[in-house]
Amino acid sequence: MYLARVVGTCVATRKVPDLAGEKLLVVQPLDAEQHPKGTHQVAVDTVRAGLGELVFLVGAREAAQALDRPFVPVDAAIVGIVDDIA
Repeated sequence: MYLARVVGTCVATRKVPDLAGEKLLVVQPLDAEQHPKGTHQVAVDTVRAGLGELVFLVGAREAAQALDRPFVPVDAAIVGIVDDIA
């Protein structure tokens, strides 16, 4: 799992059928101090996150397993909204 900030939305009118109806968000991955780390990514939103929210994601095979249908071709899925980091 890793942290990211939601920075935008992604609209794709043509995509694989298993992604139909899924919300796509653009996120900026963050390091432990919440500084930008790497480049922006597109992630499937499974928790109804909003613009500017701090979220945590899973990647690779775990991202596909976060969706209702198995084996969906995704690299990142938002699986939680962060309330606080202590």
